[in-house]
Amino acid sequence: MQNFEQVRGHLAASGYRISMQEPYVVCVELSLDGGKRHQAIFLSELQDDDERAYLRASTVIAPTTGIDGKRALAFNWESRVGYLAIGELDGVPYLQLCENRPYDSLDAAEIDRLILEIGGMGDRLEHVLSAGGDLL
Repeated sequence: MQNFEQVRGHLAASGYRISMQEPYVVCVELSLDGGKRHQAIFLSELQDDDERAYLRASTVIAPTTGIDGKRALAFNWESRVGYLAIGELDGVPYLQLCENRPYDSLDAAEIDRLILEIGGMGDRLEHVLSAGGDLL
């Protein structure tokens, strides 16, 4: 994959349920646990200081209220997939699971894997942090 439009084309051709599309942002809705749970994964483009383009996969987990920052940093240290960050959603800070990949390391199979891993891990974290709820 060389650019965001190729990623968008792959998502459409692969039959992902796309719930939102904007320039350089797409939201993929995953159905998990036999349709009992759902997770939204946002794919967006960002650039580093050298203007190298990256694909960011992120999913919202829970409001930051009551979240132990030390546990979140410990998760980041031990995690093999993704990292925790704080981002705003409608002006409210939320814990999010994110991962950034340079386009030159992406192919269709890697995008599929990234969506499923970030979506699945995000849903498991949301389940734990929301006492079994499916907030987002």
